[in-house]
Amino acid sequence: MKISIIFAFFLLLSAASDGIAAEKSPEGDVAIKGYDPVAYFLVGKAVKGHQSLTTAWHNLTWHFQNKKHLELFKTNPEKYAPQYDGFCAWAMTEKRKAVTDPEVWKIVNEKLYLNCSQAAYEKWSKDIPGNIKKADANWIQFTSGK
Repeated sequence: MKISIIFAFFLLLSAASDGIAAEKSPEGDVAIKGYDPVAYFLVGKAVKGHQSLTTAWHNLTWHFQNKKHLELFKTNPEKYAPQYDGFCAWAMTEKRKAVTDPEVWKIVNEKLYLNCSQAAYEKWSKDIPGNIKKADANWIQFTSGK
């Protein structure tokens, strides 16, 4: 009996470890769950992109609502791509990567920041300049090996 309980426990643990890692997007290499990064700036809201309108940047596939947005991104991806390649701005202040909710966002000083939840956004919003500074420093550590 004890052996079967222990075995079931290890099965449960191994199944849980196959879940979504905080560092990896559930869509694999699709950036920000397929949302159009340019739309945040031009439409003022989170808009899902189309699978037929994509480009590669930073080893991710970015989706767009229309050809105009695609071309704008290709011309200047640094202007439109979310900070930290779309990982959560709050999590980055804690030196960790977390998949974001593309519906939880803010543009600050012409840069797009996403968060993984409304709760994370509220924590991040308490000191946006300080949290950006902290997250930027942590992001450099994540990307220095690239």
